[in-house]
Amino acid sequence: MNYILFDGASRDALLPFTYTRPVAEIRIGILTIREKWEKHLGYTTSTVTEEYLSEKYPMVELEENIMINASYLPSKDLATMVVDLKPNQAIFDKDQPVAFYVLEEQEVDFDTYEIISLDIDVLTVKNTWDIFSKNEKAINDDFELLTHDRKSLPIPKNNNIIAPENIFLEEGAKLEFTTLNASNGPIYIGKNAEIMEGSIIRGPFALCDQATVKMGAKIYGGTTIGPYSKVGGEVTNCVIFGYSNKGHDGFIGNSVLGEWCNLGADTNTSNLKNNYAPVRLWSYETEGFAKTGLQFCGLMMGDHSKCGINTMFNTGTVVGVNANIFGSGFPRNFIPSYSWGGSGGFTTYLTKKAFEVAKVVMSRRDIEFTEQDGKILEHVFEDTKSWRKGYDS
Repeated sequence: MNYILFDGASRDALLPFTYTRPVAEIRIGILTIREKWEKHLGYTTSTVTEEYLSEKYPMVELEENIMINASYLPSKDLATMVVDLKPNQAIFDKDQPVAFYVLEEQEVDFDTYEIISLDIDVLTVKNTWDIFSKNEKAINDDFELLTHDRKSLPIPKNNNIIAPENIFLEEGAKLEFTTLNASNGPIYIGKNAEIMEGSIIRGPFALCDQATVKMGAKIYGGTTIGPYSKVGGEVTNCVIFGYSNKGHDGFIGNSVLGEWCNLGADTNTSNLKNNYAPVRLWSYETEGFAKTGLQFCGLMMGDHSKCGINTMFNTGTVVGVNANIFGSGFPRNFIPSYSWGGSGGFTTYLTKKAFEVAKVVMSRRDIEFTEQDGKILEHVFEDTKSWRKGYDS
C-alpha cells in the first residue's frame, strides 16, 4: 500500500512553520509527524502540499493509495484503522477527513464513501501552540515507540540520575557531570548528542541526534531540542526544530523555533502576561489575534529568523520567516517575514541579503542552500508582502 500525507485544513493555522515545510515535517515529541507515521506503518510516505513546496516534497501516487491527514499523530490504534481501510472507505473526525482510500486519478466524493467515525483519542496538531502544549504527551509516545525492546547505552557514573529506567541513550551520546531527573517523564538522548557538564534537566525531554545542551543549562519538562541544535540558558516546555541555536543565557518558555534560527545572547521571552490573562496569538488565517486558551505562551519563530543580543519578546509573539530583529525595547508581537529592525521600526529584509546569510549559516553545517530552497523562500517573500506594507525597501 502507498501512503500519502496531506496538509489538511490546519495548514494555514500552522503558519509560519508551514511556509517552508508540509505539516508532516513538523517536529513534536522526538520525531517529525512523518517519521512517526513511517515508524507505525513500516513504510515510507510522500506528501501532498502547497504547489511551491512540491518540488522539494513531491507526491508519489501509485495504483492504490491511502491519504492521511498530517495534523493527526499516529497511535497504534489509529495506524491499525488506517491500514485496514478498504476501497471507498474513509475515517472522519466529525467533519474532518483523517484518512481515506483512493485509487490513482480517482475523483474523491465522500458522499459515495463508507464513513468510519474516529472513536478513539488521538493527538492532533491544529494550531502552532499545540506543538509545545502537547509536546509532553508526544515525547512520552515517541519514547515508547523508539525504545521498546531496546537497551540504552549505560549512563556514565559521574552523572546525578533520578529514575534511570526512564532514560535512554543512543549510540555516541555523551554526558558528564549532569543532573537528569526522569521521575516525571522520560529523557531521550539521541545519536552523538551531548549534554555538557553542569546541566540540569527534567523530563519529559528529548535531545535529538547531534544536538547539544551547553554548560550549566537549566531545562524543564516538555522540551525538545531538534537535530544539530545547540541550547543553553533556561528553557521550559519548548520545541526547537533542527539546526537552530539558543546558545547562551536567557529564558525561553512555551515557545517553538523553526529551523536555522538563532537567538542572541541574553534573549528573553515573556511567556506569561503581567495580568495573568489568557494569551492571544497572531493568526494568519483571520489576520487578527486568536484566543489560545493558554495562560503560558511565548514565541513562535519561523525558519531562518534571528535576533540580536539582549532581545526581549513580549508574551505571545509571532515572528515570520527570515526576520532579523535587534535593538532595545520590546518589538511588536507580530513581526512579518523578511522584517529587519526592532522596536524602533522595521524595513524590508531583501532576499539577496537574507539568502547570503542563509548560505553562510547552512554551509557551517555542511549543508547546501539549494535552488529549491531559494525558490521556496522567494515565494514566501512574495506571499508575505502585504504584511510589510509601510516598510521602506
